[in-house]
Amino acid sequence: MDLDAFTAVHAPGWARLDELSRRRRLSGADADELVRLYQSVATDLSRVRSSAPDPELVSRLSQSLARARARIAGSHEPSWRDAARFGLVSLPAALYRIRWWTVAVTVGFLALAVVAGAWVATEPAALATMGTESQRLEYVENAFASYYDPGIGFATMVWTNNAWIAALCVGLGITGIGPAYVLIGNAVSVGATGGMMAAHGELALFLQLISPHGLMELTAIFVAGAAGLRLFWTWIDPGPRPRARALAEEGRSLFTVAIGLVGVLLVSGLVEGFVTGSSLPWAVKITIGAAVLAAFWAYTLVLGRRAVADGETGDLEDDRAGYSVAVAG
Repeated sequence: MDLDAFTAVHAPGWARLDELSRRRRLSGADADELVRLYQSVATDLSRVRSSAPDPELVSRLSQSLARARARIAGSHEPSWRDAARFGLVSLPAALYRIRWWTVAVTVGFLALAVVAGAWVATEPAALATMGTESQRLEYVENAFASYYDPGIGFATMVWTNNAWIAALCVGLGITGIGPAYVLIGNAVSVGATGGMMAAHGELALFLQLISPHGLMELTAIFVAGAAGLRLFWTWIDPGPRPRARALAEEGRSLFTVAIGLVGVLLVSGLVEGFVTGSSLPWAVKITIGAAVLAAFWAYTLVLGRRAVADGETGDLEDDRAGYSVAVAG
């Protein structure tokens, strides 16, 4: 295709579409013309993308079509369809695509936590860094268990704190250092606390109190860390896509993960606020925590596999993300 000749022939129609899209009022004839031009320019964009994908022209026509679409259909407002698509397609697809990153982060986190816990439990010098003997005894015998105070206030505090940690992992993902720092810090903290409890003969209490909510809560942090590290790796190795485009696409997809984790952490916060500190038998509490985690992975693997098989990535649809130029590979 001779792009200059194509532009010269079709530019008047493109300009007319822009003019009509910007008018405050349209007559019936103008509205009909706007729809016809929208269809015509959409065809032009398709031809440009397939035959002569000039980035500047693709961007220009995409913006014109977006304005015209908004003029024809009105500004987009959230609907139940959007919510359903997010929950049943976009989020599980995004989670499924980083499942192996999540598994790798989980293994690394648990390994580091076990090492830190064993060190604190067996080395007097390491145990001493956790505080004086009286401070450690107060924490083990009273503070640790009393922290889990059933109620909506506690659940809300836990939810917002963990959502902030997850947001840091995703938001700082491009640096690579940010999510690694957050994950390592939390792994050492959890492991050292468990080691201190074990040193005073209360490892069983530690596991009982952390397991009901911790199974899902920690998994959410693992997912956030995996999302951040995946974004960092995309910056290093964008594959066949231009680096800027790869980062934009993966960034939008992983932002979907960040939004979804707010809901996931809400669930774990409710478990921590109303189950962990409740009077239910420990077997029931841990069963509830395990069921929540199993439901999360079933959601990710079943719906995610189906969505990815249909070509979904968790990214926005083309008309909202901006049309992109085709690349080889």
